[in-house]
Amino acid sequence: MNLKILWLCNIMLPAYAKAHGIPFSVREGWLTGCLEKLHNAKDNKITLAICFPFDKPDVKEEIDGVTYYSFYEDLNHPEVYDGKLENRLHVILDDFKPDIVHIFGTEFPHSLALLRAFGNPDRVLLGIQGICGVIAKEYMADIPIDVQNSATFRDRIKEDSLLQQVEKYKIRAEHERECIMLAGNITGRTEFDRKYTSEINSEAKYYHINETMRPCFYEGKWEEKNAEPHSIFLSQGDYPLKGFHFMLQAMPKILEKYPDAHLYVAGNNIIGKGKSKYPYFMRASAYGKYIKSLISKNKLKKKVKMVGMLSDVEMKEQFLKTSLFVCPSVVENSPNSVGEAMLLGVPLLAANVGGIPSLVQSGKDGLLFDKGNVEMLADQIISMWDEPVISAVYGDNASKHARETHDANANYERLIEVYESIVKK
Repeated sequence: MNLKILWLCNIMLPAYAKAHGIPFSVREGWLTGCLEKLHNAKDNKITLAICFPFDKPDVKEEIDGVTYYSFYEDLNHPEVYDGKLENRLHVILDDFKPDIVHIFGTEFPHSLALLRAFGNPDRVLLGIQGICGVIAKEYMADIPIDVQNSATFRDRIKEDSLLQQVEKYKIRAEHERECIMLAGNITGRTEFDRKYTSEINSEAKYYHINETMRPCFYEGKWEEKNAEPHSIFLSQGDYPLKGFHFMLQAMPKILEKYPDAHLYVAGNNIIGKGKSKYPYFMRASAYGKYIKSLISKNKLKKKVKMVGMLSDVEMKEQFLKTSLFVCPSVVENSPNSVGEAMLLGVPLLAANVGGIPSLVQSGKDGLLFDKGNVEMLADQIISMWDEPVISAVYGDNASKHARETHDANANYERLIEVYESIVKK
């Protein structure tokens, strides 16, 4: 059985970008892993097309047997639904005539536009990634009320204060809710996303499919001798949800026991000039200013290093040279960073939120702490460093667990199985 599958992605995939010499996003790297598996399958039963947002809105091009289509969308305002997008998606659907439409994520309005344009719930597979409905409720992550209510020059110019960010997520949550209502088939990978989607649409068929990570994370293994002693790594921290502030609040207690402790944070640099041509006061967000104030108050200027946006290989290097990876977010479904750290066997500490308990078995693969509990976070980091042998065992266990969860062959076979099941309905 040869199936025509149309993927809807939030980003241009590296396979297309590389063919055209275009800079590409390192986000959602597991899509590349999935695409490579499809591409290399000997018994390829799939004819694949991929549509994605792009400044050139009318692309149709075949590369390595995959047809790429583009559409225009204002990604800077993902809360704004543009009905004209449905027209372009109709053209793509009419041209490719897919058996199944597989939508990766509910965070952007293009997902809802394609569901409306396609109009065949039984042949839609909606993949749950982040969950906007919960993000909207948890977004502020216990930051002080005066910070929540403040707005910087940048926030006012961009109409993007913290309160406005929450309102935008509420609108996106409404779009997400309609997406889930319009989908006959849903794929997720945690008890958290299964429960959330079933409360909105109990009629949809839920399929568990684990993610395949970017290829480089399947090679290499963390070893304590190669790690910088008492270094902590966060994969991002540019908005409250990610819990960077909790880590900064925990640092003084950690430094009492381990004065050489050091924190590295990847992603957007919200506390410095970075590569921007604008001075900091013009680009500082309210959350960025709050983070700077915590660094100053806790005398952490020499203890925090922003390492910027990292490629997959750079991310792997950062994991392998850190002594501990921490995920202090107040909401996560199945963060790539946790899967990547586990694959490499990096000692891991994460907040016990959302889908994390479906990925990490506390006391076996690493440790989980209560959301926002700064004392517990500090104590667990200290305990991991006090017992390096146990931490290394956690890392070994996590690696074995993740190699089952993120097994590329098993996940590919499961995906094909789900596609075939949908067509047989």
